Amino acid sequence: MEKNTVLLIGLGLIGGSIALGIKRKHEKCRIIGYDLNENQLKLAETLKVIDESSTDLASSATEADLIVIATPVVQTENIIDQLMGLQLKKNVIITDVGSTKKKVVDIARNKLGGKAVFIGGHPMAGSHKSGVTAARAHLFENAFYLLVPAEGENSSDSVEKLKGWLEGTGAVFVVMDEKEHDRLVGIISHFPHVLAASLVNYVADEDQAKGTLSRFAAGGFRDITRIASSSPEMWRDILLHNREVLLSLLDQWDEELGKIKELIKDENSQGILDYFTRSKQFRDRLPGRSKGAIPSFYDLYVDVEDEPGVIASITKLLAEEKISITNIRIIETREDIMGVLRVSFRSETDRQEAQKKLGPYYETYLDK
Repeated sequence: MEKNTVLLIGLGLIGGSIALGIKRKHEKCRIIGYDLNENQLKLAETLKVIDESSTDLASSATEADLIVIATPVVQTENIIDQLMGLQLKKNVIITDVGSTKKKVVDIARNKLGGKAVFIGGHPMAGSHKSGVTAARAHLFENAFYLLVPAEGENSSDSVEKLKGWLEGTGAVFVVMDEKEHDRLVGIISHFPHVLAASLVNYVADEDQAKGTLSRFAAGGFRDITRIASSSPEMWRDILLHNREVLLSLLDQWDEELGKIKELIKDENSQGILDYFTRSKQFRDRLPGRSKGAIPSFYDLYVDVEDEPGVIASITKLLAEEKISITNIRIIETREDIMGVLRVSFRSETDRQEAQKKLGPYYETYLDK
């Protein structure tokens, strides 16, 4: 019996994790990897993320039953152009992983119509690490995986086939159209990244003028602006692809800032209290550790005295339980933060195990 073939284009964290997820449920399928970075290609084959590598996109694509484009959105458009001119298998499914959909789906609909089935994909989980070495089969477990079929309701059979291919990721699949998708991720992902970058740039301008802010902009400020450290090139492309949604959101944000500005201006004590109460209530109702559009941080705060050997003692205790630490940091500005050390972990399980291990020796606090 001939093996089904998957072509994976792009061998980074997301593409590699999808490949490993597919292997979980489809052990007999053949996964071909294609990437312009030959080192990543060889590494993926060595790590058995893929079964074989290819430097010939055309020949590999014509063999594939499923094509996964795991590249930035601009490259995805170019790849769709290349696929358009090839003699692909009948009913081949093509999907991508980008966080914007309307432009890509429109291009696929216009250029691939009849030649292939295009279903946009967006796994809403990631990591602060990159590259195929960080790929994990469980990266998308319990995360939302948005599917956006180019042919709408007429693609139901193909959507079910794609879900079957991706079943091993353990993701929760949600089907929607491209406009709904782009507004949704615009609000919960793209817009917060814009706000974080704007806040950091504002403080950077003030720091340049006064030269003291950066020292104190640690602790909570550093935490709420972590996402501003994301790839500038990636966010340039995302913002330009989701331009209309973000312009609309920025106009609405001006109105929202106007509300709190008026409350402060009018010294409206009850209004300000209500404003922050509503914000707190909504935020506290959000799922604590569900995977969403922005990667979660698994931090544990540890209250220790400043004395020689304390960090070594903590790392030794965790090493005894084989709990991996991704980062450890001494916090100087601790307003609203309990603890002197912030220890970061790869998963919620690691964080909980670390708290159990350190609990008898130190006061520990979870971030909320």
